[in-house]
Amino acid sequence: MDESSERLSDPAEPPSEPPRADSEITVLVVDDEPSNVTSLQKIFQREGMRVLTADGGKAALELVRRHRVQVVLTDLMMPGTNGVELLRALREVSPDTEVVLMTAYGTVETAVQAMREGAYDFVEKPLKRMTIVKSVRKAAERHSLLEENRSLRQEIQLLRHREIVGQSAALRRVLDVATQAAPSTATVLILGESGTGKELIARFIHHKSARSAGPFVAVNCAAIPESILEAELFGHERGAFTGAVARREGRFARARGGTLFLDEIGELSPAVQVKILRVLQEGEYEPVGGRVEKSDARIVAATNRDLMAEVEAGRFREDLYYRLNVIAITAPPLRARREDIPLLVDHFLGVYCKKNGRARLRVSSEALGKLADYSFPGNVRELENVIERAAVLCRSDVIGIEDLPESIANAQKQPASSLSFAIGTPLSEIEGRAIRETLRYTAGDKSLAAQLLGISTRTIYRKLGEPDGSPRGPSALPENSG
Repeated sequence: MDESSERLSDPAEPPSEPPRADSEITVLVVDDEPSNVTSLQKIFQREGMRVLTADGGKAALELVRRHRVQVVLTDLMMPGTNGVELLRALREVSPDTEVVLMTAYGTVETAVQAMREGAYDFVEKPLKRMTIVKSVRKAAERHSLLEENRSLRQEIQLLRHREIVGQSAALRRVLDVATQAAPSTATVLILGESGTGKELIARFIHHKSARSAGPFVAVNCAAIPESILEAELFGHERGAFTGAVARREGRFARARGGTLFLDEIGELSPAVQVKILRVLQEGEYEPVGGRVEKSDARIVAATNRDLMAEVEAGRFREDLYYRLNVIAITAPPLRARREDIPLLVDHFLGVYCKKNGRARLRVSSEALGKLADYSFPGNVRELENVIERAAVLCRSDVIGIEDLPESIANAQKQPASSLSFAIGTPLSEIEGRAIRETLRYTAGDKSLAAQLLGISTRTIYRKLGEPDGSPRGPSALPENSG
């Protein structure tokens, strides 16, 4: 013990690396030799780690129960509970905590046996600063990686089991069109405001299609910098540009045999628009610095922008718009499907009570009334966030008005929209007023208005006497459901 303490405190030994702030790493040092504990504590503190200490197994277990510990560094031979026994106990109390053993020469075989039982590593005495710090850092990195992988698996499971919840007429019309479109090879364009569940509709189409066994690859075109978006979508060869040290497959290649979901497609730069158009027209693409490859991915795109307005403003290619707009579906905003709010509230309560380890909560009739009256500008995503917040902060088993955000709790009830006509009003006038009132309700969104009215967008344009922006000549596409 004394020899290792002297070795640890040797000032001539260079630091393993420049000290850095690793405050997220908590290491518990367990040793019955006070001088060794003190030396190790100083070393890890200089490395920017949080250090806890214990003189035996019982005290160590108590600390692990009370604190989030990434790594336990324990002596193998201690009176009372030895290192191997502590390892076994830790596996019961905190299975994710990594264990590094300190061992003398004569007990290496025992340390190797301990690794078979789940220890991450062992270090021999006399201890060297560089070795011990490296081992603890690697153990902490493994802990972080396993934690991240578990979190990702949970998110993937949640995504796979996320369902489209609702029974409103507006939602049923969307799902009817999506169900019809799914078995085909046609490109689908999903329109709608942010938070309306456009990706869920895209996944619905994928799972109903003949490609359901293939991958579903989602790309948020707005989230990837323009400078690397082309390489992300189409891939690149080694040496194609500075930093391209190896060949990399793009999202089109990863979606082979499945569906590629291009979210926020209205954000594409003109250069990338041209390349997407080539895929839709010719069924092929060219990786950066590579040769032409065939595409075998069905494209489903989505945007919250008015693409026709973007075309007229010169920001979006007209030919690409018509290639994408083969089948258009508009995801209705939550204000157009208020009758689904109780179902969505119940669904999200189930998800977030389980996620936060709470017994199933209920919602008071007053709180549910406030939720039903609110306009939800953030749509279903906003409602989901509200329910998650309430599931975490609610102090009883019933969510009341006091558990809702002030913007909802203090909101005034929205007056119901209605139209009345005198007997004998011409049908053309009734149609015109119904269309205009629906457009006011949808904030001018003609695709959504058409969907709510059960007619086509061209019918709206025709009834209002406006040009519909259709392509001219024999290449005009047939009227679609959007």
